[in-house]
Amino acid sequence: MALTRKATGGGIRGREGIAGWLFVIPMIVILGLFLVIPIFMALWVSFTNWQGNTNPFSIGQGTELVGAKNYTDLFARDGLTRDNFMQSLGNTFYYVLLVVPLQTVLALALALLVNNKMLKGKSFFRTAFYFPSVTSSIAIATVFLFLFSNSGAVNSLLDLFGVDGPNWFTDSRGVLHLLFNAVGVDNPGWAQGEILGRSLWDWLSGPSVALFVIIFLVVWTTSGTFMLMFIAALQDLPVEVDEAAALDGVSKWQKLRLVTIPMIRPALFLVITLGLIGTWQVFDQIYVMGKGAPDGTTLTPAFLSYQQSFGNFRYGSGAAMAFVVFVIIIVLTRIQRYVLTDKDERKPLFGIGGRR
Repeated sequence: MALTRKATGGGIRGREGIAGWLFVIPMIVILGLFLVIPIFMALWVSFTNWQGNTNPFSIGQGTELVGAKNYTDLFARDGLTRDNFMQSLGNTFYYVLLVVPLQTVLALALALLVNNKMLKGKSFFRTAFYFPSVTSSIAIATVFLFLFSNSGAVNSLLDLFGVDGPNWFTDSRGVLHLLFNAVGVDNPGWAQGEILGRSLWDWLSGPSVALFVIIFLVVWTTSGTFMLMFIAALQDLPVEVDEAAALDGVSKWQKLRLVTIPMIRPALFLVITLGLIGTWQVFDQIYVMGKGAPDGTTLTPAFLSYQQSFGNFRYGSGAAMAFVVFVIIIVLTRIQRYVLTDKDERKPLFGIGGRR
């Protein structure tokens, strides 16, 4: 009888399985309808010249299948599309390079501060540090827009020190170009070679001052959320670890570097991964604070994809940009996971190399 029940999936375990599927199926249906299917539809659109006025699957009725043309236009065909996309990639590269480390370090520092047993008023500081994260990003971006406008508070303060604020914050040159110009270097011959349609000098421009303002805004608003993740990881550490470190007489810096950070590595991986995804998909701050101005120095792939799709009605090109960013995120996430994994536990990177 027991064998028959086991074979037919009856009994308590069988009923648990049925109950489990009843709870899971609604979420599978919702994710399938609103996530999986739209992703595959967007992938199909990226291989067409769909303009949004017909059925994207009706080939021959105003929509043509163009293959990989939308992708090759982004990398190999001279024109405004490639120029804008490459500029957005260059902007986002510097944006990610600055935002992810800064917000990670700041979040960990805040978590260590709030988790200190000697600190009084922990609830107040946790709320204060987390408050910018729960405030509307559009509202904060609008406030920053007023602060850094020509007649804003920041420029008024700079005027007191004799700095021409409006011209400074609307300068389209990157900070690296400003530093090069300060030492007399301006578009040298060794920087004239082209990479993907842009000169090396343009790739080395660095973030503009306007992009630095957005970087400061994003670091300030996101560090609170990541602080909570680090606090949860720090509070999960065994008490014996602190006692052993105290008995060994290690300094606070040695304890942080050799004990705390290795033990919260899963939380560190989560924070960096979410940071990479969020920075490569930044949109709302860009939309509110200039839509790429000045001179495209705050342009990002996410905003450019939106602009191509809903502004120029080139949905195929916009979808192709989105999938290029998707691949970049996957590659960077795989690399940073490989870096954060112990050497003895590393798997081959992209299926190449590794231990045998």
